[in-house]
Amino acid sequence: MSRPARFSLKRQLLIWLLLPQLVLWLMGGVLAFRVALAYAEKTIDQSLTQSVRSLARQVKPMGSGLLVDFPRAARDIIEQDPDDRVAYMVSSPPGSFLLGNTKIPGRTPDLYSADNEPVLYEVVMDGRPMRVASIDLSFGDGFTDQRMRVQVAKSLVAQQRIARELVRDVLFPLLILGAVLSVLVYEGIRRGLAPLERLEAQLANRNMASLSPIEMTQAPEEVHSLANTLNQLLTTLRRSLSQEKRFLNDAAHQLRTPLAGLISQTELAMQEKDPEALQQRLTKVHTGAQRSAHLVHQLLSLARTEAEVSLVPVDAASLAREVAREWTRRALAAGVDLGYEGEDSVMVPADKLLLREVLSNLIDNALRYAGKGAVVTLRTTVHDGFCWLDVEDTGPGVSGEQLERVFERFWRASELPGGCGLGLSIVAEIARRHNGTATAQTTLPHGLTIRLQLPLQPLI
Repeated sequence: MSRPARFSLKRQLLIWLLLPQLVLWLMGGVLAFRVALAYAEKTIDQSLTQSVRSLARQVKPMGSGLLVDFPRAARDIIEQDPDDRVAYMVSSPPGSFLLGNTKIPGRTPDLYSADNEPVLYEVVMDGRPMRVASIDLSFGDGFTDQRMRVQVAKSLVAQQRIARELVRDVLFPLLILGAVLSVLVYEGIRRGLAPLERLEAQLANRNMASLSPIEMTQAPEEVHSLANTLNQLLTTLRRSLSQEKRFLNDAAHQLRTPLAGLISQTELAMQEKDPEALQQRLTKVHTGAQRSAHLVHQLLSLARTEAEVSLVPVDAASLAREVAREWTRRALAAGVDLGYEGEDSVMVPADKLLLREVLSNLIDNALRYAGKGAVVTLRTTVHDGFCWLDVEDTGPGVSGEQLERVFERFWRASELPGGCGLGLSIVAEIARRHNGTATAQTTLPHGLTIRLQLPLQPLI
């Protein structure tokens, strides 16, 4: 069986908050470098254009020849940057070296420009990329037209240096801001997760003996919601443990007496020599065993009612008729007239097994205590949006003072053997689990009526 994947919420938040920031910073760096290169190239192109026009003005046509007026001062202006290589060349016709400090390759045929308009392109000279500005001029005396090309080349070292400086000046402050933002994000995540750490600490201090609610005085709304949900779970668990403890205590208390009686009667039976006396002892053992079995059955029913129930539509009238038929043979044996009255069909939201347990307990109580010759009626009626399930008997009933105690656990109004005082408490508990109530009232002129009131199934 594979173990569930575990991950740190803090690490996940840091990754999803800081990683996009780093990616955006790198993308910003690349974009800033490209923008810086474009601006640097534009600056170099403007400088080359000015330089090539200035150099072209120093070469003046005279008749069919050229007068080159290019003093040392003009060359120094063009070559003013010692760290940046600058080359220039004048050729006439174009490509035939006339003047300059190096030979510059010509432009490709696909580059065309009108006379007196510079053309910009890139070449590689001595293994170094260079940017070239080239301008073509026409001169002559009208009979023999000639052409002259002026070229000025500048390495791209300056362009890259300018781009690096721009990127550095832009990204370094962004890097500082990113670092500060990362610290703030980390601190914010740490503070934001602090309530969860406090919640974890409080849960770590809980055990089966201490299931008190979690207290969160200062926490975000989401943590409060989580704490409230956990408190509901703790409350349910605390109630379940309390019910389990009470059930075990009740079971131990109630089983102690019949089991002790069984042991005592068995010991006496083992010592009896008279067959008739032995038979009497065995009869008492059998009665005690029946009572113990009935008590265990009732205790198990009580435990089942304290579990969670799932309510589904159930026809209470049909179920009541079915249960009444099941108990008919027992009623005839007890000399009791058992019958059903009421509706043909009544739908209620219920757990069918538990509802059957309720009706069986009520009929069992009535047959047990109503006495021979009594009449027991199982009745189903509808009143004001509720279903009434009544079990009415014409037995001796109970006094008015005892009516309030009939649903208490282990309380018995009669000393007749066989009961254990759990039947009606089970009925009350099941009624509560079905969002209903169980009540007891005296039947005139004598007898007892136990009423189970359940809400009707809503119409869809």
